[in-house]
Amino acid sequence: MKKNNRLYFGWYIVIAASIIVLLTTGLRMGIGPFVNPIMDDLRLSRTEFSLIVSAGMIVYGIGMLLAGTLLKTYNTRIVLLVGLAIVCISTVWTVNAKGMLSFLLSFGVCLSIGLSFLSSITLSPIISKWFVRQRGKALFYLTTGAMAGIAIMTPVETWLIGLVGWQNTLLIFGGIFILLVLPSAIFIIREDVPDGADGTGSASEKISREEPAITFKDALMTKTYWKIVFGLFACGFGMNLLGSHGVPMLIDHHFSPMTSSFGIGMIGVVAIIGTLFLAQLADRFPRKNLLFIIYFVRGLGFFALVLSATTWQLFLVSIIGGLVWAGSVAMSTAILSDLYGVRLLGMLNGFAYFVGHQIGAAIGSFMGGWGFEVFGTHFISFGAAGILAILASLASVTLPKSLSFSKQIKMGEKHKITVGQ
Repeated sequence: MKKNNRLYFGWYIVIAASIIVLLTTGLRMGIGPFVNPIMDDLRLSRTEFSLIVSAGMIVYGIGMLLAGTLLKTYNTRIVLLVGLAIVCISTVWTVNAKGMLSFLLSFGVCLSIGLSFLSSITLSPIISKWFVRQRGKALFYLTTGAMAGIAIMTPVETWLIGLVGWQNTLLIFGGIFILLVLPSAIFIIREDVPDGADGTGSASEKISREEPAITFKDALMTKTYWKIVFGLFACGFGMNLLGSHGVPMLIDHHFSPMTSSFGIGMIGVVAIIGTLFLAQLADRFPRKNLLFIIYFVRGLGFFALVLSATTWQLFLVSIIGGLVWAGSVAMSTAILSDLYGVRLLGMLNGFAYFVGHQIGAAIGSFMGGWGFEVFGTHFISFGAAGILAILASLASVTLPKSLSFSKQIKMGEKHKITVGQ
């Protein structure tokens, strides 16, 4: 029999999804270069700006939960196109904002909703559906797109803001969203998975695609789910603290704006390499062990970053931290898929993001500005991020390899079965 050497179409979906997440994460997490220009232009205090960013993080989480819920009624393509439309409208509104209220509504609320519809919450379920045997690897590659967004867009945003201002920079990225997201959503994203996951074609190679027949409430009743949520809380707190206040913190510590941007951007650059490496391990070693290492080393990295006093120290910390900066979301998503199945992944992931990641993101973003203005130091917020990450590592190492449920359901079946029926 002639072997089919064509690339499995699922990998095209991974590539398209990674590009979309690159843009979304780069704009959402790369807010640092915009902080000072926007504060100066709109005459906002750091605490006021932090409140808007924090509100945006909460709305971003609510939008993710909404996106995950909509995926049960509409397909991925529809959710992406709606998100793109909201991003375009809110971008134009944001650049015309004249005060705190209009900036809050346009940037903090509308843009956050649009970006949440273009986030990994929307794209992880379809990737998990297309991949079973290589699910961890595929989700790690999606994370690579997110890290590339931080690495590429942070210095690019700094350069563009200096060249054309923050308003025109946002408009430029709005145009890029249209050019890349629109064709990806229309021509590449597909819901129907061919028989045999991961490109396996013969009956002997087909992977079992049964999953627990549980309800959303059943999953919420397990301690394991909340351990994953806590890890995402620590992840959101630290990542958004760094994204919102990493560059300003380094500038306050007497690094130049460009050195500060490159220091933060380097974390994303190295994280690309780190995710590619971790992707090879994701399906070979226990996921909880990898998650433990990621959180633990990341926690130590926050302490080292805030203590960096020279350029070489900054870059060294960025390199080491970048190796484990990515992967927590990919591993958490893969673990959720393994334990609870793909059928409810959009809702479970969306809820975990909202309650865990985005609440943590809101607190981290606010604490970064508030802590500095009240106490005159960044040690409190970045130290808290380090402690939370270490605690998350301890929670992760106790995760079970599997959960037992009384019923199973074949993926794609329309009827609903609940545990104990």
